[in-house]
Amino acid sequence: MTVKLMVLYTQPVDGDAFDEHYLGVHAPLVEAVPGLERWESARVAGAADGGESTFHRVAELYFTDMESLEAALGSDEGRATGRDYRQIAPPGSRMFIAALDE
Repeated sequence: MTVKLMVLYTQPVDGDAFDEHYLGVHAPLVEAVPGLERWESARVAGAADGGESTFHRVAELYFTDMESLEAALGSDEGRATGRDYRQIAPPGSRMFIAALDE
């Protein structure tokens, strides 16, 4: 069963500086994670429901199965990515694991 790690980043103090680090430093760390099938990220452009735009950026990392995700997170590259996440993630940012409907 394909799983994905979904990362939701809340609004940083300086969005441009956050994106510069995210795209220049964090993204290459993500791309080096073993077992990663594909990933995508996006800057939130607005709230379709008219509510407050709580999140600044989202990312989705796809893995073959839960074992692949767990191995990736436990790898040197996964731990380096996690350390960087903890340094850059604004308060309230979250990570979720989802099992894709097949």
